[in-house]
Amino acid sequence: MVTQRRHIRVLMYSHDTFGLGHLRRTRAIAHSLVEQNEDLSVLILTGSPIIGSFDFRSRVDFVRIPGVIKLKDGNYTTLKLKMAIEDTLAMRASIIKHTAEAFNPDLFIVDKEPLGLRGEVHDTLISLKERGTPLVLGLRDVMDDPDLLEPEWKRKNVNPALRDLYDQIWVYGLPQICDPLEGVTISDSARRKMVYTGYLKRQLPATADLEYQPGKITPPYILVTPGGGGDGDAMVDWVLRAYEHDPNLPHPALVVFGPFMKSDRQSEFMTRVDRLSNVEAITFDARMESLMEPAVAVVAMGGYNTFCEILSFDKRALIIPRTRPRMEQFIRASRAQDLGLVTMLEDRSDRDPIMMATALRQLPQQQRPSEVVVPGLMDGLSNVNRLAENLASASCRYPQRLTSTAD
Repeated sequence: MVTQRRHIRVLMYSHDTFGLGHLRRTRAIAHSLVEQNEDLSVLILTGSPIIGSFDFRSRVDFVRIPGVIKLKDGNYTTLKLKMAIEDTLAMRASIIKHTAEAFNPDLFIVDKEPLGLRGEVHDTLISLKERGTPLVLGLRDVMDDPDLLEPEWKRKNVNPALRDLYDQIWVYGLPQICDPLEGVTISDSARRKMVYTGYLKRQLPATADLEYQPGKITPPYILVTPGGGGDGDAMVDWVLRAYEHDPNLPHPALVVFGPFMKSDRQSEFMTRVDRLSNVEAITFDARMESLMEPAVAVVAMGGYNTFCEILSFDKRALIIPRTRPRMEQFIRASRAQDLGLVTMLEDRSDRDPIMMATALRQLPQQQRPSEVVVPGLMDGLSNVNRLAENLASASCRYPQRLTSTAD
């Protein structure tokens, strides 16, 4: 007699060619799933080069696929290996498919890229669909300007997958802020699969140990974070100009460059920081939540994860969004400002230090996000847990998904 497998397996994919966004979002979901269900394990497939810097809860593990990086011209190249990009992508696709077959998941969650990087998840989606595994596409609240996303998705031919392969499309946000597929042509059946979960609430890590130890400044400070840092030079430069212009700003600043900021820029900024008595800087700490919690306010570019942390820890925030290569951060920041959740300051080529100094002085006086009532704003993780459990539990009951109790 065939018996239901008791332990649920969730496979997650995060392509992570650059930055921290996909990995941190995937990790937050994975931790919440295992925290709420002791009979569930999560395996993460990722190309992130720094995934080993993060701690993972019990029953969460990862498979690191060979890394690639996107060049300025839009092409990709292998990150570490001396291999042609086509060979690297073929290897990634093979590892993904074989891992899925061996892990035999009860649910597969794909982050942002419907077919994966250069279509590397397509064969895996088909294989798992044939086995009866529920397939979910997870989208952040804002994707991009529709004029840019529409041709990109058309070129990648993602609509058949949305229509025929995916069972649900989870949007980790609310329609009050953005419909990530507004203005993008998708089928009615795909549109009906969309479920808005709310934002993914973050918590302080189980251990409060930090790589950063307070030096010349102490809390409360203004936390300055460009996320991964690969494109955060302008924001950091503008904040440092303000402190150089006005050394009497009322709150000190802790600047976290991000692991992907170029080393020469970090060195240049660190030289300037060393001259300031009220600014300190570090490269990176995987426990950003512990750095944000004691902050009086936050200056950020407004990526998805930082935005979630700002809301989770109820921090006053000044957002300086990038507008290239995607409008994602600008759209999110402008919608959030309209609701009164944050203040946005558009990047200026002149980076006027007086303008930034004024914004920093005013920042601690603005209202907190909690003073704005947005129903369901931070319900994302609880809704994801419910949706995942329903799909995965149903999957376990399918005859083709059943295994012996020894599994």
